Amino acid sequence: MQTIEPLEFGNYYHIYNRGINSENIFKENRNHEYFLNLYDKHINPIAETLAWCLLKNHFHLLIRIKTLEEIHKNKDEFKKIIPHQSFGNLFNAYTKAINKGYNRHGALFERPFKRKRIHNDAYLQSVIKYIHYNPVNHGFCEHPIEYPWSSYLTCVSEKPTKLKREKVISLFNNIDELKKFHNKKENFDSLENFLNI
Repeated sequence: MQTIEPLEFGNYYHIYNRGINSENIFKENRNHEYFLNLYDKHINPIAETLAWCLLKNHFHLLIRIKTLEEIHKNKDEFKKIIPHQSFGNLFNAYTKAINKGYNRHGALFERPFKRKRIHNDAYLQSVIKYIHYNPVNHGFCEHPIEYPWSSYLTCVSEKPTKLKREKVISLFNNIDELKKFHNKKENFDSLENFLNI
C-alpha cells in the first residue's frame, strides 16, 4: 500500500498530479487562469510558491507550507489548518467547475495527489528546473521562456508577483546564474524515477 507523506508546516514540497486516466485537466487557456485564481484563494494563504507549471493533463508545484505563526499573522483567532485539506478544496472546486463547464461528471484528478518533501537546496534547484523544463520535455516548446503557463517567465521578469522570486533567484545566486542553469539541457530520468512519474 502506498504511504502518503504528510504536509508539515515549514517544509518544502514538490506537489504534482494528473488527470484521471491521463485525461486533460486544462482544455483551454481560461482553464489555466481559473485554476490559478482558485490556487490564489486556497493555497496562497497556507503556502509560499517557488515554482509551478500547468500542462494539458498534469501540473507541478513547488511550495513551502507556511508555519502556523506565518499563517495566522495579523489574525486574532487561531483556527485549525490542515494543509492537505486546502489542496483538496482547490481540486474539488476546480473539478466542479470543469464538470459543469464541459458536461462531465465524477473525479478529474488522480487520488491521492502526489507530494515529495524536499530536504536541501540542491534538490530545490533541480526541482525548479525540472518544473520549468516540463513543457520542453513534453514537446510544447524549445525553452521554458516560450511557455506561458509556468513560473519561469515570472522568475526572469520584474513584474509584481506572489511567487517567492527572490528566494528562487537566491538559490541560484543571481538572475544570470538562474538563466544559465536553465539554458543547459538536462536528462531528468533519475528524478522522474525517484518521483515515480
